[in-house]
Amino acid sequence: MTAPRLLRTLAGLTAGDFRDRVRRPVHLVVLLAAVGLGWLAVPPADGRWVILALGEYRGTYTSAYVGVATALAGGLWLTLGGFYVVRKGLARDEETRVGQILAATPARTVLLLAAKFLSNFLVLASMLGVLAVTALCLQLVRGEDRGVDPVALFQPFLVMALPLLALTAAAALLFETVPVLRGGLGNIAWFCVALVVGIKGQSADAAFGGFGAGPAADSLRAALTEEFGKAGDHTFSLGLTQIPEPLTPFRWDGFTFGGDFLVSRLLLVAAAVALALLPALWFGRHDPTRGGPADGASPAADAPAPVPAYAPAPAAVLALALPRTAAERGGRTFGRLLAGEVRILAGGVSPWWWAVAAALTVAGLTLPLDAVTGLVLPAVWIWPVLVWSRLGSLPVEHGMEGLLGAYPAPRRRLLAAWGSGVVLTAVLGVAPLLRMAFAADLPGLAAWLGGVLFIPSLALLLGVVCRTHRVFQVVYLPLWYLVVNQVAALDFMGAVREAGVPAGPTPLFPLLALLLLGATFLAAGTRRGLTT
Repeated sequence: MTAPRLLRTLAGLTAGDFRDRVRRPVHLVVLLAAVGLGWLAVPPADGRWVILALGEYRGTYTSAYVGVATALAGGLWLTLGGFYVVRKGLARDEETRVGQILAATPARTVLLLAAKFLSNFLVLASMLGVLAVTALCLQLVRGEDRGVDPVALFQPFLVMALPLLALTAAAALLFETVPVLRGGLGNIAWFCVALVVGIKGQSADAAFGGFGAGPAADSLRAALTEEFGKAGDHTFSLGLTQIPEPLTPFRWDGFTFGGDFLVSRLLLVAAAVALALLPALWFGRHDPTRGGPADGASPAADAPAPVPAYAPAPAAVLALALPRTAAERGGRTFGRLLAGEVRILAGGVSPWWWAVAAALTVAGLTLPLDAVTGLVLPAVWIWPVLVWSRLGSLPVEHGMEGLLGAYPAPRRRLLAAWGSGVVLTAVLGVAPLLRMAFAADLPGLAAWLGGVLFIPSLALLLGVVCRTHRVFQVVYLPLWYLVVNQVAALDFMGAVREAGVPAGPTPLFPLLALLLLGATFLAAGTRRGLTT
């Protein structure tokens, strides 16, 4: 294939895949989320939530500061969340049978991977582009300095954030070609990797320049010292943070990227390209006759196959649905229905998983109470994330939706599925429950109950509405992380404490759980009405 024809083929494959993705409603949702991210990066002058700060100070909203703040925020959060947006490109080709068509073409595997990588990158770049336009609008809206400098405003997006998104696009493609990383374990693994990158990437000596925060922080500190002297806290902070008082602004007119930093960003892009093309060594282009981790897999296999420990057999769903239909009409065996749902939810969990859960329970019964509420409780309520994520999506992913659609009491079955999640959550959290009960910690018990109700309600709603296990994993992991980082406003389990009492809005979560459950029934009923 000649070079011009090769480039035309690459451009055609990339453009077709990109157009398919941007037409989906999720792309619009992501773009709106990018606008919200910009709002957090450049908050109102009296705002209590910030992403970038130097102690109790921030830069005046000039083009330079707004550009750096939003670019750093985009690099940090889109590296984490953008991965989940683009990671299903190959799986979608299998589901739509496009992969089999591509397998029959003479195009080389490297070319197909390059097209998929570029498509991933363009989707992420579109999100970053919306964030850049949002930054311009926010500079004008905030009104602290309406003099727009396009270079100072947009250069940080190109130099700081865009290379990181190339790495994210490549990692999403790589994960799809490795069997163990294609499912829920891959989602959790990337969450951990992104957290490490988010922390280590802020240092001045980070590989490939990290997020670019090092030189920006040094320049900001120099300007702050020049205006206010060395008094006050100059600690650089990048990440969503709640502050007690509005930050004090200071003047900063930007900095110049050094040649070494620019070279490091080019090397980062080169590393991303190499990472994206690496699967050419084993990827079989969806051809079932070739060996490869993504070859010949059915759409339903994508969910359970990577994590067999969390994959209940479809036969269990069949056994639950059919033999007891007549009894269910009489409403006499809800307990048996609930027990069946519990078996389905937890029946595929391997012994080693239960061994870890047992170890956490022992820790909860032996450690001091402060450690139990602050460490053990968050641990036991992150361990089952892959199990919870099956709620609501399991019938779809196992091809049993049509069979269960004929079930005569769908609301009862849905309630039993929710009840199975409540049972699992309560069983895993029994050690903190007992410790708080023995200590007569009534506020802690109330917060625990809120978590037991809230987590399954959230999982079931997202599973029913989105029809996939991935969405709950993507939503729950950051939520849990914010609670672990002491964000009291989102504490659904009572782990954030002040003077030994849960600091979060404890009464909110049981009510929110009931609202989510009601929304689940409404969504399921609407979908059932549309499909009958």
